[in-house]
Amino acid sequence: MVVVHAEPSTSADPRKKRSKKSPQNANASAQQDSEMRDATIDVTEVVPPTDSQEGTSGNVEDDDAIMIDTDPSSLPTPSAGPAFPPLPASAEKSTLKSESRRIAIPPHRMTPLKKDWVNIFSPLTEMLMLQVRMNVQKRCVEIRTSKHTQDIGAIQKGADFVKAYALGFDVNDAIALLRLDDLYLDSFEIKDVKTLHGDHLARAIGRIAGKDGKTKFTIENASRTRIVLADTKIHILGSFQNIKIARDAIVSLILGSPPGKVYAGLRTVSSRMRQRAI
Repeated sequence: MVVVHAEPSTSADPRKKRSKKSPQNANASAQQDSEMRDATIDVTEVVPPTDSQEGTSGNVEDDDAIMIDTDPSSLPTPSAGPAFPPLPASAEKSTLKSESRRIAIPPHRMTPLKKDWVNIFSPLTEMLMLQVRMNVQKRCVEIRTSKHTQDIGAIQKGADFVKAYALGFDVNDAIALLRLDDLYLDSFEIKDVKTLHGDHLARAIGRIAGKDGKTKFTIENASRTRIVLADTKIHILGSFQNIKIARDAIVSLILGSPPGKVYAGLRTVSSRMRQRAI
């Protein structure tokens, strides 16, 4: 039987190894440190500053002065807007070229047009300074600008005025298109709202017109518009908001609402309009 005795390891853990100094070694190291401390020389007192260091310090001061400077003369002046030369007279003449419009007149409106021709061309020539003529062969009214025309939209106003008369509006109602800027024309058909045929279509037209035109007049007075019933087509003249009120009432009648219910809605709308006006 063999017995093995393990001898303890003489190598200690490096983490646990600590160096121990004797008091004599500590005193010697302290004396060396004091000698070296006495031998050191203050470099800042002995070595003078070089030219490069002076230049860098001067640059830093100049940079600070530039950053802090608030002299308005040193600030960049804002660039002025581009200056365009005035247009020559030839360019102005080229922009005011003569424009012309041709408005077709339905056959059933030719006779009323001849009767009211004086009341039609007078506002066009006196108010808008346009040149107007009636072409009987082509059944149309031709409008053209002249050198006296000042308003750029004059020819468009004149075309709307003649078109309103051609659709069936009275001259006194259509002339409001020349005097006011917020009047428009709106046209739609009954089939755009609901597809009706035969007697159903006739009854829808009768509901819109009413007895002796009573319903149509009520809608016109309540919404401050003018309405023309031309068979299945409906034309409305007025401002944008008023046209919407009249169109909603007509659509309700086409869809079958009783006239009494439409009158009640118009009374409510007209009272609101009066309150807004006040």
